[in-house]
Amino acid sequence: MRIVKLTQETKTAILDDLLQRSPNHYSEYESTVNSIVDNVRKNRDKALFSYTMEYDGFPLNADNIRVTEGEIREAYDRLDPELVEIIRRSAANIRIFHEKQLRNSWFDAREDGCILGMKYTPVAKAGVYVPGGRAAYPSSVLMNVIPARVAGVGEIIMTTPPGKDGRINPGTLVAADIAGVNTIYRAGGAQAVAAMAFGTESVPKVDKVTGPGNIFVALAKKAVYGYVGIDSIAGPSEILVLADETANSRFVAADLLSQAEHDELASAILITTSEELAREVSHCVDQMAEGLSRREIIRKSLDNYGYILLAESMDNAVEAANEIASEHLEILTADPFGILPRIRNAGAVFLGEYSSEPLGDYFAGPNHILPTNGTARFFSPLNVEDFMKKTSIISYSRTALEKVHGDIEKFAESEGLTAHANSIKVRFGEGK
Repeated sequence: MRIVKLTQETKTAILDDLLQRSPNHYSEYESTVNSIVDNVRKNRDKALFSYTMEYDGFPLNADNIRVTEGEIREAYDRLDPELVEIIRRSAANIRIFHEKQLRNSWFDAREDGCILGMKYTPVAKAGVYVPGGRAAYPSSVLMNVIPARVAGVGEIIMTTPPGKDGRINPGTLVAADIAGVNTIYRAGGAQAVAAMAFGTESVPKVDKVTGPGNIFVALAKKAVYGYVGIDSIAGPSEILVLADETANSRFVAADLLSQAEHDELASAILITTSEELAREVSHCVDQMAEGLSRREIIRKSLDNYGYILLAESMDNAVEAANEIASEHLEILTADPFGILPRIRNAGAVFLGEYSSEPLGDYFAGPNHILPTNGTARFFSPLNVEDFMKKTSIISYSRTALEKVHGDIEKFAESEGLTAHANSIKVRFGEGK
């Protein structure tokens, strides 16, 4: 890996480089995606079935679009029983963590008859998109579905692309069953996102669409936002490691590689105050990568978006980490908890040398669907509240309103909204 001195110029250049990976920079695909979305919106099942044949090679129709109970039972038989139990244990951890996020509706009543509050209501239907083929990730099924189930969503559907034989990855089916999906549909790509957003004869319209996917899926979610809610428009995976001279170079290298193997656009960055550690990690990365199955992807990822940044101080390192706002941030220093309060921007923070990023991907419990491309500055991980709506509650008695009606009327009149003022005045024998 290249070692670069951390300066304002190098930091700015890296930030610009990383932002080029954002779905917002793939405008050349938008017209194609928008035409797919519009076609599914207008022609519904006919368009959905046609695209599935074109892109997945499977003759989809109204009779075979739903995955059957028999197929789900068969998936359990096809999967290693030990893996099934691991998925169950992972699901339990994810459920326990997300149950702590539940919020209760609240009301605040005053003696004068003023009642204010917030009512929490789960969305009625949620749709989860799950990639297929080599990009099938049962862990992402758990991370999408369980928060929705904990929130109390009434119906959760899932779409995932079929193989040419119509079959779905057995791990995906088992994870969906364990997590609590109501119905699974054989459909993928931008057309599946559009089907969930607008509804077809076979696929019900949902209120929110979540889940990872390729650039076409990301742009389809962007296109349907506003007709339905979405979780985020995710970009390629990222890891940033903050480390000092106490860090284990092999641990750091292994963690950087764990994200670089995702795809050629993945980003892996180490920021350290130790020149010795920088050299050791660079050597370990090169050595370890040769023995990994996805080494070609890793090599391209690191060549394009891999950096070891040598900082003058930990203050400079932390400042850079906050500006990069990485999806995953590991802190491998002598006192990681001492640095944590200074971290403002990160999707998930991993503290200490035994808190490797894959722990969060698979098992710990916090959600691994995280903000990317610097959006951790204003976005959060997928959570229970993403599947809930908040409704404000307002109730005033005559006594409570009488105390403030003059203020409201004057405020409304200052904005030229005399009908607003009048709706208050008439309650006290004034107005029109």
